[in-house]
Amino acid sequence: MLISPAWLAAVATVAILLSYEVALAVRQRRSPQRMAKTAHAILRREWFEAVAAEKGTEILAVQAVRNAMMSATMTSSIAALGLMGTVTLALPSLHESLGDKMALAGFSPRLLLGLVLLALLFASLVSSVMAVRFYNHCGFICAMPVGSHARKRWHALGAGYIQRAGMLYSWGVKHLILVAPILASLLQPYAGPVAALLVVAALLGFDGLKIRIE
Repeated sequence: MLISPAWLAAVATVAILLSYEVALAVRQRRSPQRMAKTAHAILRREWFEAVAAEKGTEILAVQAVRNAMMSATMTSSIAALGLMGTVTLALPSLHESLGDKMALAGFSPRLLLGLVLLALLFASLVSSVMAVRFYNHCGFICAMPVGSHARKRWHALGAGYIQRAGMLYSWGVKHLILVAPILASLLQPYAGPVAALLVVAALLGFDGLKIRIE
């Protein structure tokens, strides 16, 4: 049985994105000092250490955390709206394709792409909401007077929170970016692999570093 061109295009689109994420994870383990994710984690921790060492920076620190929290809130809102819209439009066709018996014969390339789209939007929503949560907790710690006993007691936890929040926020944004090739493939199957390659090429510039972080 020959595989239809629509299936090949859909699988190629998903495979390109998945391969990039796997390759990125492997590179992160081998050369973390050359990856933007590691550099940004170091940046966030050193920022927290710097504001915690200088009295009078509490308001500045809280404002910076609030700005970051607002960015994560916007990302979560976009993901939530996209998820609700996709569910509203996809549920009828999903029910028709699979039926009550969940027949495998009803599984189509468009259905596969729809499920991947839902997964990406849901992952973006969860990551962004969790980023807001950690930024919120970090804001309370940053608001404590520098040098106070409470600030010292919660310092290590605050540094961990700011790193987790930044990491989750970056995941939320990346999942939204990965939505683009899936949407392109839904509109025109052959545009999916091309869009996936373009997105991967763009992400290579953001995920890698030209300098070495020591």
